[in-house]
Amino acid sequence: MNRTLSHWLCIFFFSLSLSACANQPSAPEQSAVLAEEEEFPVIPEEEPEIVPARVKSGIEQKMEKAGLVNVQDIDPSISVHLVYATEDNFTGTLLYDSLHLAYLLPHVAGMLANAQQVLKNTHPEWSIIVYDAARPLSAQRKMWDVVKGTPLNIYVSNPAKTGLHNYGAAVDVSLVDASGKAIDMGTPFDFFGPEAHIDKETLLVKNGKLTQQQVENRLILRNAMKAAGFKALRTEWWHFNACTREEARSRYKVIDF
Repeated sequence: MNRTLSHWLCIFFFSLSLSACANQPSAPEQSAVLAEEEEFPVIPEEEPEIVPARVKSGIEQKMEKAGLVNVQDIDPSISVHLVYATEDNFTGTLLYDSLHLAYLLPHVAGMLANAQQVLKNTHPEWSIIVYDAARPLSAQRKMWDVVKGTPLNIYVSNPAKTGLHNYGAAVDVSLVDASGKAIDMGTPFDFFGPEAHIDKETLLVKNGKLTQQQVENRLILRNAMKAAGFKALRTEWWHFNACTREEARSRYKVIDF
């Protein structure tokens, strides 16, 4: 190859290389091009979780068929913890194996909702909690079997005579704060002893068995329940009746299933 041809070939290839470099984007431009060309995966939107509605148990359906209503259908702000649906009760056994909702006669549930409103007017951060409401006679018999023939039988109605729980006309309640913590009433629910009696509270405070604050907490509950038309039971600070036993027997049907 002669020297002139070689010279021109060198110029030609050098020009090509300059042209190629000129067509290449700079580093920032290159990144922009790559960003535009890069395909990001499409993340589908999460569908909201569908929580199936709770299917009511057979005994709960029977309660409704008998004309009783779920308390929380009347006032969802009322708390419910049925103690006899657990083994943590005075019998030590599970009495309600498929009952977890609190049922009452419709007008009694309305009275309880009124009591909740009275409470909220004075203590908006507190709430009524239901420990027991309508009670089938079958559960009443099991309770009676534990206490019959003992001095404790004064705390449980004889199923042969029925009690107001067996009509959906009585309710066992206490108070909880905004976090769900039980307000101190001096004794637990279903405490069988004089410390639970409401007619001995002054003497119990004097003897150091109760504090004045515990009694005042009971009074807050009693005042709300009484304002709604309930009557307190002498031997149990948590128990309230909507009528007399005679009235219940003449007006309502016993819950026997």
